Amino acid sequence: MPKHRTTKFVFITGGVLSSLGKGITAAGLGALMENRGLRVSFIKLDPYINVDPGTMNPFQHGEVFVTDDGAETDLDLGHYERFTTTRMTRANNFTTGQVYDSVISKERRGEYLGATVQVIPHITDEIKARVIDASEDCDLMFVEVGGTVGDIESLPFLEAIRQLGIELGRENAVFLHVTLVPYLPAADEVKTKPTQHSVKQLREIGIQPDFLVCRSDRDLPRDIKRKIALFCNVPTERVVTARDARSIYEIPVLLAEQGIDHELATALNIWSRGTDLTEWRKIVDRIHNPRHEVTVGIVGKYVDLTDSYKSLNEALFHAGIANEVRVNLKFIDSEDLEQLEAEHLLGDCDGILVPGGFGKRGTEGKIRAARYARENDVPYFGICLGMQLAVVEFARNVAGLKDANSAEFNPESSAPVIALMADQEAIKTKGATMRLGAYDCVLADDSRAARIYGNTLISERHRHRYEVNNAFRAPLEEAGLVFSGTSPDGVLVEMIEIPELRWFIGCQAHPEFKSRPGHAHPLFASYISACMDLMHARAGSDVQASAE
Repeated sequence: MPKHRTTKFVFITGGVLSSLGKGITAAGLGALMENRGLRVSFIKLDPYINVDPGTMNPFQHGEVFVTDDGAETDLDLGHYERFTTTRMTRANNFTTGQVYDSVISKERRGEYLGATVQVIPHITDEIKARVIDASEDCDLMFVEVGGTVGDIESLPFLEAIRQLGIELGRENAVFLHVTLVPYLPAADEVKTKPTQHSVKQLREIGIQPDFLVCRSDRDLPRDIKRKIALFCNVPTERVVTARDARSIYEIPVLLAEQGIDHELATALNIWSRGTDLTEWRKIVDRIHNPRHEVTVGIVGKYVDLTDSYKSLNEALFHAGIANEVRVNLKFIDSEDLEQLEAEHLLGDCDGILVPGGFGKRGTEGKIRAARYARENDVPYFGICLGMQLAVVEFARNVAGLKDANSAEFNPESSAPVIALMADQEAIKTKGATMRLGAYDCVLADDSRAARIYGNTLISERHRHRYEVNNAFRAPLEEAGLVFSGTSPDGVLVEMIEIPELRWFIGCQAHPEFKSRPGHAHPLFASYISACMDLMHARAGSDVQASAE
């Protein structure tokens, strides 16, 4: 019997197809239950065999979200953090690969006393133990199972949560299934059969859902909910519509309006205060009623899939909320910038942002973007690789180091202004070996960064192997580049800026991981404010030109 019986659990599964929004559903429900006074937390169970997503292609998996304690995790953990005050750790995300690696290690140490090691009970016991251990310090734990019901890969996780449902008891654990109710234009009807079949599959493996969250492009009428409830053996009041929303930050409001938070508290016998949606409604109002509009050009090589920059995109939207401005994102393939005129691709941008990344492809295009921003005084934000390439650009075109480059892209460069960190030189394996997690940074007293943060000691999350080469700091500083943030010992450059420009900052860390819809990260809020300044300046110039 699991310990920690005071913690309640919501096990979240999905059916019919992927990308239905289990993570957003979990995050939205977490926001509501935290709003009711509960301590909430989350676990994402990922059915792939990779030990973590750190070595996975962003085209396949989306961004890697980094926690304070240095874990490379699934992007859904970013949603969990953005919707609640909970901070994720490595215990909040684990994969099939991690589970099997742990079980096999125990077997080699003889911990199973010679028993035949099997999926049941050894793999499922390992999953259950990890779930219970991660739930010690919360009132309500949301456990999301990746993939969809029917996937072979998900079966050990589904069996584990089935067992936990029995062991924990009905007042301590409920099952919530996210499914699809599509609308067929030819028939002018919404169809419930996909949901019925999905629930049937779930019941075949021993799980009866207590709640159904039905994704649809429209609100489901009461009679459709009753039909779903009847065929799926779920009370009608626990069949909830999750209609397509203009913003994911509408989800807590949409769910609360259907009373799911009250039903969840009732099902789990949890006392909680009522829900106050004032702050969420204020956020939604600012999203839908902006006073201004700016365009930010994001220059990267993963422009076809916005999930590759999920936290970054959300941080820009948060900054828009703070400034009451709609932020339009213009994704620009950095390889196109190597071929086409920068003015043609960047001329309509009120700000330019070069995000983090790895690999040589498209780097010269990113360098051209940094140069265009510097020479035309367009607000520039360089994050991780974006900072490094801004240093390369400055070294080449201002400091006179014509052969400047990163050792990552040209090991033979005579001016490797970006170099591999000393403690990375002996590392050969790829997974979880970068500089990962939260590190302190000291900001110069008179820097723009210190004024933005309102502090000279900050902490941000990192994910990188390369840094500014200290051998070139002096000539770069003499040419006018300011190293405004360093590690507390002064060895590592963490932030750069060019003070005389409207807004030109680069940071080695990933501040986007700490931004929230109601509390935009100060760097992003300041950046979007600078973009607005340029937008207004351009509008004023256009008016003056028209008058003349």
